[in-house]
Amino acid sequence: MNVFIDSTGAMHFGGERETARNCPHCHAFSRMAPQAMPTFDELLLQKPRSVGVVLRCLACNAPVFLRYATRAFASNRVELAPQAFDVERPIEKFAFNYVPEDVETFFREALVCYSHNQFQAFASMCRRAAAVTFADLGNPTKLRLFDSLSDVREMADIEEETFAVVMRIIFTGSADPVVDLPFINTYQAAVLLEVMKDFLYQAYVRKGRLQHAMKVRRFFVQEQRTVPGGESGEK
Repeated sequence: MNVFIDSTGAMHFGGERETARNCPHCHAFSRMAPQAMPTFDELLLQKPRSVGVVLRCLACNAPVFLRYATRAFASNRVELAPQAFDVERPIEKFAFNYVPEDVETFFREALVCYSHNQFQAFASMCRRAAAVTFADLGNPTKLRLFDSLSDVREMADIEEETFAVVMRIIFTGSADPVVDLPFINTYQAAVLLEVMKDFLYQAYVRKGRLQHAMKVRRFFVQEQRTVPGGESGEK
């Protein structure tokens, strides 16, 4: 797809005036229309290596900031690279229902770090979130979680070396994030993200959902027993 800005200052995406992308605000795959960009004369004069553009998400009306590399400057157009760099990236999601506030605080910050490619900071915040979890739930639960997560390697077919780094981040050391914290690469960070989600799900979310479901079931059973013709009225 040819992306360019013409001599009138209009931006084109192939034969269209709009494009479609994932919005970092509403997370929808939406049509987007250009809202702001440098003028054509400024581009010809300065010939920058990259150009900042603001699009408007047509789903939520939020501004979306992109950066395009420039490819060629002509008298009637400035050609841009077909792929844009997202200045803002969507924050990774996790359902924090049933997760304690202090654990949530650390893992929310971890997700922000991951979404901005700050992988060493991400590992540090995962270590903090895990340490607070262990302090909350105690050593018996820590051992149970270790055994449960060990099964993840087989299920997800994760190579031993990568999984060892992930388990070292979560289970080794203390609340101090610099104690024995390994350096991680992009792939190891991605594995750590998914393992941490499963870790918190097993530690809090699964138990909370089951307890909530049992509470709802118990309520309806008790309600049924109190209505005429229910269990309490049967002889």
